[in-house]
Amino acid sequence: MTTRRDFFRLSGLGVFSLTVFRKVWGSILEIPEFKDSKLESLIKNLKPIGPEDYASRLEKAQRLIVENKFGAFFVEPGPTLQYFTGVNWWRSERTFGAVLVPGRLPVWVCSKFELERAREMIPADQEIRTWEENENPFRLIRTIVSDYAKTRTLAVEPSTRAFILYGIKREAPEVELVDGSPVSEGCRGIKSEKEILYLEAANRITKLAFREAFKKIKEGMTPEELANIIREEHNRWGVSGSGSPSFGLNSAFPHGSRQKRRLHHGDVILVDGGCRVEGYNSDVTRSIVFGQPDEKQKRIWEVVRKAQLAALKACRPGARCEDVDRAARRVIEDAGFGSGYKFFMHRLGHGIGLEGHEYPYLVQGNKLKIQPGMTFSNEPGIYIYGEFGIRIEDCMVVTEDGARILGGMEAVSIEQPFAGD
Repeated sequence: MTTRRDFFRLSGLGVFSLTVFRKVWGSILEIPEFKDSKLESLIKNLKPIGPEDYASRLEKAQRLIVENKFGAFFVEPGPTLQYFTGVNWWRSERTFGAVLVPGRLPVWVCSKFELERAREMIPADQEIRTWEENENPFRLIRTIVSDYAKTRTLAVEPSTRAFILYGIKREAPEVELVDGSPVSEGCRGIKSEKEILYLEAANRITKLAFREAFKKIKEGMTPEELANIIREEHNRWGVSGSGSPSFGLNSAFPHGSRQKRRLHHGDVILVDGGCRVEGYNSDVTRSIVFGQPDEKQKRIWEVVRKAQLAALKACRPGARCEDVDRAARRVIEDAGFGSGYKFFMHRLGHGIGLEGHEYPYLVQGNKLKIQPGMTFSNEPGIYIYGEFGIRIEDCMVVTEDGARILGGMEAVSIEQPFAGD
């Protein structure tokens, strides 16, 4: 199995990664002003993903390949390839990707005419096997498995496209294709300290952007106008971020309605959005009222907040994912808003990291035990078609003895969507 020392010696990845990420890191430090001391402190402590991180990830992937009795693991472009190698490539009809084999650095499959571009991203000491336009890339995957893998079981990353799976089956009938989730999810599901700091900063920035945008709400504005303000507020912090507002009756649609509606006094405003820091996502939802909330709006907001706090308390190492969902759902049911998915229409939350929605999921039926370093959205809601909807969402990270909210600034009341921490 490749050690971290071997990884540094063989790959040359250190120079490539640090050169690239210093540019990104520098761009963060060049933000001219900070108006939030906690965010300033977070950003000062951010460090780029470096060669030691990729070595550790590869080492764990190799261990999981062996433990699951796989021969190798194939991954095409996407967040998982980026996670293991730092290579950010696009998906097209031309098969490109890496085969991870215990004891070796990644072995790459690349179209011949893209070779020089690929070499700009792939360290010189990593093997690249190429195919011409009239040749078959799946035969290359077959030969890599034959040359290096100890078994003929090839695990594939879960999002691998069907034409690649069918191509490998056709050209390598002796190779058994299996679900590679134990490798990709087994690694990406547990976040490192660096990853958690990225998520912390991203969530803080989105909350600050929402807070400032809410100060500019006015009668008659459209959701698009508020969305533009939220985008501009994210830009002020040096990131590209967004928010999706829903007004009034449209807030009862968990992901918004196609109906156009301008803002009026008494409307619930539900905004869901996020940004990325070093590729890691935030996900925040707040529900407020333009003008004075009525008693029903206040009551439902308080029930949803109580459900969110119950889920946070239930989220701890050893608990099952479904237990956390159940903790929030029980509060909403006890408050008289139906069982099952009648008014709380969706799962409690999803994993978050390089993807906005990723493994693991806080949902009934998921008996996976929670571990420290897992990160989730915590987003209970109550939606009443024809009236309004309320959702409160913060991301949380599992600690050694519980969980905590990422980015702070938790909701206090329907009138105060962000704590002044």
